[in-house]
Amino acid sequence: MNALNATLKTLACGVGALAITAVMSWSLVESTSTAPGSHAPAQMAKLTVQQRHVWFGQSQPAVLVD
Repeated sequence: MNALNATLKTLACGVGALAITAVMSWSLVESTSTAPGSHAPAQMAKLTVQQRHVWFGQSQPAVLVD
């Protein structure tokens, strides 16, 4: 009977922990989503290519500060 009680207690704690985790996760998702009724613009990745200089080293002279 003692093992049965321990198993039920462990099961109840596990289910409670899963329920709390699910509620908190859903709350986080809801609070960080867009406002109701507004449509979020589609996000697209933007690829930019920076021009490389032909010479080696720095493109501008370094400034030394004492």
